Amino acid sequence: MCADTLHPGEPKVDASLVRRLIAAQFPRWAGLPVERIDSIGTSNTLYRLGGDMVVRLPRTAGAAEDVEKEHTWLPRLAASLPVPVPTPLGRGAPAEGFPWSWSVHRWIDGEVPVEGDVTAPEALAADLAEFVAALHRVDPTGGPPSYRSEPLAARDAATRTAIAELDGAVDAHAATAAWEEALRAPGPAGPPVWIHADLQPGNLLLARGRLCAVIDFGCAGLGDPAVDLLAAWYVLPAGARPLFRAALDVDDAAWARGRGWALSVALLELSYYRDRSPHMTRVARHVIQEVLLDYRP
Repeated sequence: MCADTLHPGEPKVDASLVRRLIAAQFPRWAGLPVERIDSIGTSNTLYRLGGDMVVRLPRTAGAAEDVEKEHTWLPRLAASLPVPVPTPLGRGAPAEGFPWSWSVHRWIDGEVPVEGDVTAPEALAADLAEFVAALHRVDPTGGPPSYRSEPLAARDAATRTAIAELDGAVDAHAATAAWEEALRAPGPAGPPVWIHADLQPGNLLLARGRLCAVIDFGCAGLGDPAVDLLAAWYVLPAGARPLFRAALDVDDAAWARGRGWALSVALLELSYYRDRSPHMTRVARHVIQEVLLDYRP
Protein backbone atom coordinates (compact mmCIF):
# COMPACT_ATOMS: atom_id res chain seq x y z
CA MET A 1 0.00 0.00 0.00
CA CYS A 2 1.25 3.48 -0.89
CA ALA A 3 2.46 5.46 2.11
CA ASP A 4 -0.06 8.20 1.24
CA THR A 5 -3.06 5.85 1.37
CA LEU A 6 -4.84 4.28 4.32
CA HIS A 7 -7.19 1.78 2.68
CA PRO A 8 -6.86 -0.91 -0.01
CA GLY A 9 -7.99 0.29 -3.40
CA GLU A 10 -7.90 3.96 -2.44
CA PRO A 11 -7.90 6.12 -5.60
CA LYS A 12 -4.87 8.23 -6.42
CA VAL A 13 -5.56 11.92 -5.82
CA ASP A 14 -3.38 14.97 -6.40
CA ALA A 15 -3.76 18.73 -6.81
CA SER A 16 -3.90 18.43 -10.59
CA LEU A 17 -6.92 16.15 -10.37
CA VAL A 18 -8.66 18.55 -7.99
CA ARG A 19 -8.05 21.48 -10.34
CA ARG A 20 -9.53 19.55 -13.25
CA LEU A 21 -12.58 18.51 -11.27
CA ILE A 22 -13.21 22.06 -10.09
CA ALA A 23 -12.68 23.60 -13.53
CA ALA A 24 -15.10 21.18 -15.18
CA GLN A 25 -17.84 21.12 -12.55
CA PHE A 26 -17.53 24.42 -10.70
CA PRO A 27 -16.03 26.82 -13.24
CA ARG A 28 -16.74 29.84 -11.01
CA TRP A 29 -13.99 28.53 -8.73
CA ALA A 30 -11.54 27.61 -11.48
CA GLY A 31 -8.20 29.31 -11.01
CA LEU A 32 -8.40 29.47 -7.23
CA PRO A 33 -5.34 28.10 -5.40
CA VAL A 34 -5.50 24.39 -4.56
CA GLU A 35 -3.34 23.07 -1.72
CA ARG A 36 -3.22 19.64 -0.09
CA ILE A 37 -4.12 19.66 3.61
CA ASP A 38 -2.10 17.39 5.86
CA SER A 39 -5.23 16.01 7.51
CA ILE A 40 -5.39 13.30 10.15
CA GLY A 41 -8.78 12.19 8.86
CA THR A 42 -9.21 8.69 7.48
CA SER A 43 -12.36 9.03 5.35
CA ASN A 44 -11.52 11.91 3.01
CA THR A 45 -8.51 13.49 1.34
CA LEU A 46 -8.70 17.26 1.80
CA TYR A 47 -7.58 20.16 -0.37
CA ARG A 48 -7.86 23.83 0.51
CA LEU A 49 -9.62 25.73 -2.28
CA GLY A 50 -8.95 29.44 -2.22
CA GLY A 51 -9.11 31.01 1.22
CA ASP A 52 -12.49 29.86 2.46
CA MET A 53 -13.33 26.45 0.98
CA VAL A 54 -12.21 22.83 1.29
CA VAL A 55 -12.56 20.02 -1.23
CA ARG A 56 -13.32 16.62 0.30
CA LEU A 57 -12.58 13.53 -1.81
CA PRO A 58 -13.70 10.23 -0.26
CA ARG A 59 -11.02 7.62 0.29
CA THR A 60 -13.47 4.69 0.14
CA ALA A 61 -16.81 3.80 -1.42
CA GLY A 62 -18.36 3.84 2.05
CA ALA A 63 -17.19 7.39 2.69
CA ALA A 64 -18.59 8.40 -0.71
CA GLU A 65 -22.04 7.30 0.45
CA ASP A 66 -21.84 9.99 3.17
CA VAL A 67 -21.72 12.83 0.64
CA GLU A 68 -25.45 12.80 -0.04
CA LYS A 69 -26.27 12.46 3.66
CA GLU A 70 -24.11 15.45 4.60
CA HIS A 71 -25.55 17.63 1.84
CA THR A 72 -29.08 16.71 2.91
CA TRP A 73 -28.80 16.88 6.68
CA LEU A 74 -26.02 19.28 7.65
CA PRO A 75 -28.02 22.39 6.69
CA ARG A 76 -30.97 21.07 8.71
CA LEU A 77 -28.89 20.25 11.78
CA ALA A 78 -26.85 23.45 11.77
CA ALA A 79 -29.64 25.71 13.00
CA SER A 80 -30.09 23.63 16.18
CA LEU A 81 -26.43 23.33 17.18
CA PRO A 82 -24.41 25.69 19.39
CA VAL A 83 -21.23 25.68 17.28
CA PRO A 84 -20.65 25.75 13.51
CA VAL A 85 -20.72 22.55 11.47
CA PRO A 86 -19.62 22.13 7.84
CA THR A 87 -21.60 24.01 5.21
CA PRO A 88 -21.85 22.10 1.91
CA LEU A 89 -21.29 24.43 -1.05
CA GLY A 90 -21.15 22.02 -3.96
CA ARG A 91 -21.56 18.34 -4.74
CA GLY A 92 -19.23 16.95 -7.36
CA ALA A 93 -19.81 13.96 -9.62
CA PRO A 94 -17.40 11.13 -10.56
CA ALA A 95 -15.07 12.30 -13.33
CA GLU A 96 -11.45 12.46 -14.45
CA GLY A 97 -10.88 8.93 -13.18
CA PHE A 98 -12.17 9.71 -9.68
CA PRO A 99 -14.89 7.09 -9.09
CA TRP A 100 -17.23 8.68 -6.53
CA SER A 101 -19.20 11.74 -5.56
CA TRP A 102 -17.21 14.39 -3.72
CA SER A 103 -17.93 17.74 -2.15
CA VAL A 104 -16.88 21.30 -1.48
CA HIS A 105 -17.51 22.74 1.98
CA ARG A 106 -16.98 26.07 3.65
CA TRP A 107 -13.61 26.22 5.42
CA ILE A 108 -13.75 26.49 9.23
CA ASP A 109 -10.74 27.77 11.15
CA GLY A 110 -9.70 25.99 14.35
CA GLU A 111 -7.15 23.72 15.99
CA VAL A 112 -7.52 19.97 16.40
CA PRO A 113 -7.20 19.01 20.09
CA VAL A 114 -4.61 16.58 21.37
CA GLU A 115 -6.29 13.61 22.99
CA GLY A 116 -6.41 13.99 26.77
CA ASP A 117 -4.21 17.13 26.73
CA VAL A 118 -6.37 20.22 26.32
CA THR A 119 -5.74 23.68 27.73
CA ALA A 120 -9.21 24.27 29.22
CA PRO A 121 -10.56 20.81 30.04
CA GLU A 122 -13.48 21.90 32.23
CA ALA A 123 -14.67 24.47 29.70
CA LEU A 124 -14.27 21.98 26.88
CA ALA A 125 -16.24 19.37 28.83
CA ALA A 126 -19.08 21.88 29.17
CA ASP A 127 -18.88 22.78 25.48
CA LEU A 128 -18.98 19.15 24.39
CA ALA A 129 -21.93 18.44 26.69
CA GLU A 130 -23.81 21.43 25.26
CA PHE A 131 -23.21 20.21 21.71
CA VAL A 132 -24.19 16.62 22.49
CA ALA A 133 -27.35 17.65 24.33
CA ALA A 134 -28.41 19.96 21.50
CA LEU A 135 -27.82 17.31 18.85
CA HIS A 136 -29.76 14.72 20.84
CA ARG A 137 -32.73 17.12 21.01
CA VAL A 138 -33.00 17.50 17.22
CA ASP A 139 -36.24 16.09 15.80
CA PRO A 140 -35.35 12.55 14.62
CA THR A 141 -38.20 12.33 12.10
CA GLY A 142 -36.89 10.93 8.83
CA GLY A 143 -33.30 10.75 10.05
CA PRO A 144 -31.06 7.98 8.67
CA PRO A 145 -29.53 5.35 10.96
CA SER A 146 -26.10 6.22 12.25
CA TYR A 147 -23.08 4.31 11.00
CA ARG A 148 -22.91 3.18 14.64
CA SER A 149 -26.61 2.48 15.16
CA GLU A 150 -26.26 -1.17 16.16
CA PRO A 151 -26.61 -2.33 19.78
CA LEU A 152 -23.32 -2.74 21.57
CA ALA A 153 -23.74 -6.52 21.67
CA ALA A 154 -23.66 -6.62 17.85
CA ARG A 155 -19.98 -5.59 18.08
CA ASP A 156 -19.06 -8.43 20.42
CA ALA A 157 -17.44 -10.78 17.91
CA ALA A 158 -15.44 -8.04 16.19
CA THR A 159 -14.31 -6.55 19.50
CA ARG A 160 -13.17 -9.91 20.90
CA THR A 161 -11.33 -10.63 17.65
CA ALA A 162 -9.51 -7.30 17.95
CA ILE A 163 -8.58 -8.04 21.57
CA ALA A 164 -7.15 -11.41 20.53
CA GLU A 165 -5.19 -9.85 17.66
CA LEU A 166 -3.78 -7.17 19.97
CA ASP A 167 -2.85 -9.48 22.84
CA GLY A 168 0.56 -8.31 24.00
CA ALA A 169 0.02 -4.83 22.59
CA VAL A 170 -2.84 -4.26 25.06
CA ASP A 171 -3.83 -5.91 28.34
CA ALA A 172 -6.17 -8.48 26.82
CA HIS A 173 -7.48 -9.70 30.19
CA ALA A 174 -8.39 -6.20 31.39
CA ALA A 175 -9.83 -5.23 28.01
CA THR A 176 -12.04 -8.33 28.00
CA ALA A 177 -13.26 -7.62 31.53
CA ALA A 178 -14.06 -3.99 30.70
CA TRP A 179 -15.83 -5.02 27.51
CA GLU A 180 -17.92 -7.66 29.27
CA GLU A 181 -18.98 -5.13 31.88
CA ALA A 182 -20.21 -2.83 29.12
CA LEU A 183 -22.17 -5.69 27.56
CA ARG A 184 -23.96 -6.29 30.87
CA ALA A 185 -25.27 -2.72 30.97
CA PRO A 186 -28.98 -2.29 30.16
CA GLY A 187 -29.73 -0.88 26.73
CA PRO A 188 -31.17 2.56 26.05
CA ALA A 189 -34.59 3.21 27.58
CA GLY A 190 -35.78 5.58 24.87
CA PRO A 191 -35.95 5.72 21.07
CA PRO A 192 -32.91 6.49 18.88
CA VAL A 193 -31.80 10.12 18.73
CA TRP A 194 -29.53 12.12 16.43
CA ILE A 195 -25.89 11.33 17.28
CA HIS A 196 -22.59 12.40 15.77
CA ALA A 197 -21.12 8.99 16.64
CA ASP A 198 -17.48 9.96 16.03
CA LEU A 199 -16.56 12.71 18.50
CA GLN A 200 -12.83 12.09 18.22
CA PRO A 201 -10.12 14.76 18.36
CA GLY A 202 -9.80 14.89 14.58
CA ASN A 203 -13.47 15.82 14.25
CA LEU A 204 -13.38 18.74 16.69
CA LEU A 205 -11.97 22.22 16.24
CA LEU A 206 -10.93 24.45 19.13
CA ALA A 207 -10.18 28.15 19.53
CA ARG A 208 -8.32 29.17 22.70
CA GLY A 209 -9.19 25.79 24.20
CA ARG A 210 -12.93 26.10 23.59
CA LEU A 211 -15.01 24.10 21.12
CA CYS A 212 -15.53 26.24 18.01
CA ALA A 213 -16.78 23.66 15.48
CA VAL A 214 -17.65 19.99 15.01
CA ILE A 215 -16.81 18.48 11.63
CA ASP A 216 -17.10 15.22 9.64
CA PHE A 217 -20.66 13.98 10.09
CA GLY A 218 -20.07 10.82 8.08
CA CYS A 219 -21.08 8.59 11.01
CA ALA A 220 -24.01 10.79 12.07
CA GLY A 221 -27.60 9.60 12.18
CA LEU A 222 -30.01 8.02 14.64
CA GLY A 223 -28.68 5.79 17.40
CA ASP A 224 -28.07 5.25 21.09
CA PRO A 225 -27.18 8.58 22.76
CA ALA A 226 -24.48 6.75 24.74
CA VAL A 227 -22.37 6.49 21.55
CA ASP A 228 -21.57 10.20 21.81
CA LEU A 229 -20.16 9.68 25.31
CA LEU A 230 -17.02 8.21 23.72
CA ALA A 231 -15.75 11.82 23.65
CA ALA A 232 -15.15 11.47 27.39
CA TRP A 233 -12.29 9.04 26.77
CA TYR A 234 -11.20 10.18 23.31
CA VAL A 235 -10.88 13.87 24.11
CA LEU A 236 -11.14 14.73 27.80
CA PRO A 237 -8.67 14.04 30.60
CA ALA A 238 -9.94 11.98 33.53
CA GLY A 239 -10.56 15.00 35.76
CA ALA A 240 -13.00 16.57 33.31
CA ARG A 241 -15.08 13.48 32.64
CA PRO A 242 -17.34 13.86 35.72
CA LEU A 243 -18.25 17.37 34.57
CA PHE A 244 -19.16 16.09 31.10
CA ARG A 245 -21.24 13.29 32.61
CA ALA A 246 -23.02 15.54 35.10
CA ALA A 247 -23.85 18.15 32.46
CA LEU A 248 -25.58 15.44 30.41
CA ASP A 249 -27.15 13.76 33.48
CA VAL A 250 -25.94 10.34 32.35
CA ASP A 251 -26.97 7.29 34.37
CA ASP A 252 -24.71 4.33 35.15
CA ALA A 253 -26.02 2.17 32.32
CA ALA A 254 -25.47 4.79 29.64
CA TRP A 255 -22.02 5.64 31.00
CA ALA A 256 -21.05 1.95 30.90
CA ARG A 257 -22.30 1.68 27.31
CA GLY A 258 -20.41 4.84 26.36
CA ARG A 259 -17.20 3.43 27.83
CA GLY A 260 -17.85 0.20 25.95
CA TRP A 261 -18.28 2.12 22.70
CA ALA A 262 -15.02 3.99 23.28
CA LEU A 263 -13.19 0.73 23.99
CA SER A 264 -14.64 -1.15 21.04
CA VAL A 265 -14.01 1.65 18.54
CA ALA A 266 -10.45 2.16 19.78
CA LEU A 267 -9.64 -1.56 19.68
CA LEU A 268 -10.89 -1.91 16.11
CA GLU A 269 -9.02 1.25 15.09
CA LEU A 270 -5.79 0.04 16.64
CA SER A 271 -6.14 -3.34 14.95
CA TYR A 272 -6.75 -1.73 11.54
CA TYR A 273 -4.48 1.32 11.62
CA ARG A 274 -1.44 0.20 13.62
CA ASP A 275 0.53 -0.40 10.40
CA ARG A 276 -1.18 2.38 8.44
CA SER A 277 -1.54 5.56 10.51
CA PRO A 278 0.74 6.61 13.38
CA HIS A 279 -1.79 9.23 14.46
CA MET A 280 -4.74 6.84 14.66
CA THR A 281 -2.53 4.31 16.41
CA ARG A 282 -1.51 6.85 19.04
CA VAL A 283 -5.09 7.98 19.66
CA ALA A 284 -6.42 4.42 19.90
CA ARG A 285 -3.71 3.40 22.37
CA HIS A 286 -4.48 6.46 24.48
CA VAL A 287 -8.20 5.67 24.57
CA ILE A 288 -7.68 2.03 25.49
CA GLN A 289 -5.35 3.05 28.29
CA GLU A 290 -7.84 5.63 29.60
CA VAL A 291 -10.74 3.18 29.50
CA LEU A 292 -8.80 0.52 31.37
CA LEU A 293 -7.64 3.03 33.98
CA ASP A 294 -11.23 4.21 34.37
CA TYR A 295 -12.71 0.73 34.51
CA ARG A 296 -13.44 -0.70 37.94
CA PRO A 297 -14.45 -4.40 38.08
